[in-house]
Amino acid sequence: MQYEKIYLKEGRPDVYLETYISDSLPNVTRKAILVIPGGGYGGVCADREGEPIALAFMPYGYNGFVLHYTVGRKEPYPAQLREVTLAIKHIKDNADKYGIDPDQLFVTGFSAGGHLTACAGVFWNRPEATEGLDVPYGYNKPRGIMPIYPVISMKGHGFSIKNLLCKDDPTKEETDYVSVDQHVTSDSSPVFIVHSADDELVDARNSLDFAMAYANAGVPYELHIFPHAQHGCALGNAITDMGNPNWNDPMIARWVEMAAYWAEKICNL
Repeated sequence: MQYEKIYLKEGRPDVYLETYISDSLPNVTRKAILVIPGGGYGGVCADREGEPIALAFMPYGYNGFVLHYTVGRKEPYPAQLREVTLAIKHIKDNADKYGIDPDQLFVTGFSAGGHLTACAGVFWNRPEATEGLDVPYGYNKPRGIMPIYPVISMKGHGFSIKNLLCKDDPTKEETDYVSVDQHVTSDSSPVFIVHSADDELVDARNSLDFAMAYANAGVPYELHIFPHAQHGCALGNAITDMGNPNWNDPMIARWVEMAAYWAEKICNL
């Protein structure tokens, strides 16, 4: 496996891409999975929602990339959206080097990283996503997105919206602008969503509302609401549970396999 750390913004050592690239095999081209860990836009939980996720997708024919993006109120939105664009541009520009098909790039993310994942699939055509970045129209659009227990509506997530916008008193207009369920259109990337019904931190209605927005827009979606899993369960198995039984559930632990199957279908549409 080949590992690299790619810095995406000059003078910002905290904004970078980690690569997890399988050794090449003759006549094998892989898909790409860009992983966006959560952390409430206050941190990046890459230990559990970064590298383990990238590695979990490898057996299903993916090379993995983990994005470390702006958090901790260092820079407000749209910095984070633009960093996703920079990450996707780097991956696609180096598709031959990484042995991936640039047209089969998916994005997955968790909690607040799930919000940024949703932004990647819905806000890719906003002017602020690409302004000044020399990115052709549509180049930053993922083939599909996989938000996992995502924050979608910012109305009920005070700390996330405050961290994202770097202000303690965002207006309703500002909150609505980054509440992704309000902006799904027929141009949005297809979506695969996972949540648990008893998520104690991010209400499952975030995912239900997002799926409904997709249904109304006529864009392919798949939604899984599992009965039980504590927020932050990541892979849902012993690799990421850190000894917490509430982060280990055999039902939700199947989500990577199901996501890979869904992505295969999406690529064949």
